[in-house]
Amino acid sequence: MTSAPRSERHPDVGLESTADLFERIRTGDDTARERLIGRYLTTLRRFAHGRIPASARSLIDTDDLVQTSLLRAMGQMDSFEARREGAFLAYLRQILVNRLRDQIRTIGRRPEHDPLDEDLASPDSGPEDDTDRRRREDLFEAAMSRLSDEHREAIVLRVELGLPYQAVSEAMGRPSAEAARKLVARALTRLADELPGESWDV
Repeated sequence: MTSAPRSERHPDVGLESTADLFERIRTGDDTARERLIGRYLTTLRRFAHGRIPASARSLIDTDDLVQTSLLRAMGQMDSFEARREGAFLAYLRQILVNRLRDQIRTIGRRPEHDPLDEDLASPDSGPEDDTDRRRREDLFEAAMSRLSDEHREAIVLRVELGLPYQAVSEAMGRPSAEAARKLVARALTRLADELPGESWDV
């Protein structure tokens, strides 16, 4: 379900705080808005692509999904408290997951007589595979919702978004990459407690 963490440094981390950009966006600074969107676009695209079931990939535009999620987050800026960058990324990730679920449900309600895209047939993913995948993702989301904000953010940043530990430490206000590594380890242990009998690629 998840991809291996990437080794590159998260762009712009430490150069300009998310809180600073938020304040500028609230005053109508379009440049700050573009910088915030640009900061997370590639990371969210990669995450979204990995979340889309194989049977729906020809029907869901990843770029459109990410762009609309970012715009929705921008529109709700006044109601979001920028505690740290990790909190904002977790917030973005949840908006993206919710929008993806909505689109998958919409696809599932397509009339039976609609012609199917020939790309939908995949030897690696049939209807049963997608059903099992959705069940596992629902269990995962429910378990994530029961974690503390700190543990949830750590898993989102390191496991789901693939940030290196140094970037995780900066996004979460930790003193070092080692401190971030220990936090992620504790978060994954807590997540495993919430998912007895399940195995996850984390």
